[in-house]
Formats: sequence, C-alpha cells, structure tokens
Amino acid sequence: MTANVAILGASGYTGAELVRLIATHPDMRIAALTADRKAGQSMAQVFPHLRHLDLPQLTTIDQVDFAGIDLAFVALPHGLSQALVKDLPRTLRVVDLGADFRLTPEGYRSWYGADHVAPELQQEAVYGLTEFYRDRIRGARLVAGTGCNAATVQFALRPLIEARLIDLDDIVCDLKNGISGAGRSLKENMLFAERSEDVAGYSQGGKHRHLGEFDQEFSALAGREVRILFTPHLIPVNRGILASCYVKGDPQAIHAALAARYAPEPFCVVLPYGELPAMSHVQGSNFVHLGVVGDRVAGRTLVVSTLDNLNKGSSGQAMQNANLMLGLPETAGLMLAPIFP
Repeated sequence: MTANVAILGASGYTGAELVRLIATHPDMRIAALTADRKAGQSMAQVFPHLRHLDLPQLTTIDQVDFAGIDLAFVALPHGLSQALVKDLPRTLRVVDLGADFRLTPEGYRSWYGADHVAPELQQEAVYGLTEFYRDRIRGARLVAGTGCNAATVQFALRPLIEARLIDLDDIVCDLKNGISGAGRSLKENMLFAERSEDVAGYSQGGKHRHLGEFDQEFSALAGREVRILFTPHLIPVNRGILASCYVKGDPQAIHAALAARYAPEPFCVVLPYGELPAMSHVQGSNFVHLGVVGDRVAGRTLVVSTLDNLNKGSSGQAMQNANLMLGLPETAGLMLAPIFP
C-alpha cells in the first residue's frame, strides 16, 4: 500500500532533500507541498533540479486537505512547528524536523527562554535518533527529529557512555559543519564573500542549543549529570558534518564497543581501527561513518563521526523514522550510495 505524505515547509533545504529521497521510495507518494512565501509556485521554479518530477504545486498550509494523508513531515523554522502541530488532526502521524519537540518542557524553557505552547505534545513526542529509539518510534504519532550536530556527536558517544568506557567528566567535541546547516534564508554573514576561504566558530562557550540535547540524552544514559565541552565551526562546504570527540578511555575497547553496537545497523559504518572518515565519504547519503584512533598518551582516544547534515542529520533520518511509523521497511528509499567526488 502506498502512503500519502505531505511536506510542510518544502521550500527549504530539508524540504527539497525530502522530495529527492521520496522520489525513489517505492511506497510513498507526495500528496501535498507547502511553502507560505512561495505558495502558487511549482517546485521546479523553486528548485530547478527537481523539475523532472511530477509534484503537486506549492500551497499554504491552510489549503491542505489532510483527509487521506497518512503522515506529514514538518520542515519549518524554529518556533513555528509547535502551534501548527497542535492543530493538526490527531489521526495524522507527524515527523518534525525542527527543534520544537526535542527537549522536555523544562529543557526547552531553559535553552529557548520561553514556554512551549504545546507542552502536552512535548511529553508525547519521541526523540528521533532512530538507532536508539527504534521501538518507541514504531508506535509514535509524533517524532521529533534530532539536531544534525547533536546526531553526529551522539553516534560517537552514546555507546561509550552507556558501556561506561570513558571518563564522563572529560569529553571534548570539536565539530565542523557545512553552510547548509544554517538554512536557506538570506543572512549577511552567510554570503559567499563572508564564508569562503574561512573557518569560524559559532555559539561557543556553552551557548549552542544542541547542548540541550546532549545534556538531556547523555545524562539520562549515565544516570547522572554529564556536561560535555562542545565547539562548533562553520566551514566553506555545502553539506556535511565531522565531529572529532576527544575522550579518556582505552582506544581498543572503545573501537570494539562501537563496532559491536553498530554491526546490525544498516546505516552506521565503523571503520577498521586506526582509520578515520571524511565528509566526502557520506555526502548525499543516509550513512554515518565512525573511526577510532589512540593517542600517543596512553588512555586518550579520538573518535570521529561524520554524516550529511541534510540527509542522515535531518531529512534522511526523518524518512527512516517515517518508514518505521508507517510499517514500511526501514531502509526503503534510503540506500542511495554517497556522491563522490
């Protein structure tokens, strides 16, 4: 049976990536596409690379008839999803790609400085890191996609925290992120002349909101407070994230734990010990690559994780979750090989 889906907020990068992925899905059909500022236009006008696809015209959200739609992907800017999802039919399954439902009400208030308009939905939402919440996602009505940076680091660290293999008070993560992670809206500091040939940190000093996800998830895993040092940087590439995580623990044991944890996972690849991944190895795909190497100082280890922020970090993750929610094969539409070069 073919599932009818809607993409609410289809004019952004993640919306376009969802369309690209669903185009190859054997059991999904796009029934509605919305983009308030570009309503009335075709996707071919907004994204010429998709002009070969037979797609519905862009409309406003209030023009969508949700009767007959099985699942909605919500790809809206932060703060817009909560009121919208609150008013959607309760029979509709929802995968939200934004930040509105990732945190508890208390965590949201702390990191975003405001009360959530739908706290009851915050408590209902299932955190969307598929490989760790798979069983709950299958039965969920609302799934909250992770932050792309947050997903990259969690793939590196969750199995190690759970297995008590590293010093929880000495975790440092240095992360490099492509420009598309900042979204498609026009920003002066994202102009080519501003970002080309440059590397710049942002939201440093414990200010990045993805730290709320790390605090929430790592502390729950450890059964105690865990606060990592996290430093993100923008680099002049279109897409991709690479996280270098510096931890204290035996490198061989760390590699063995990651290899064992991810052996059954179709999208997680742990490289042979001593090999490290690169962004270009996962670009355009739903794969995450991980590598481990020991330091010259005994007991210090580098764990590197990389994924495509628009795919595995957002739209691919969303479709992986949607497959589970709709009772479809989890890998359907997602086994595209990475693009290289």
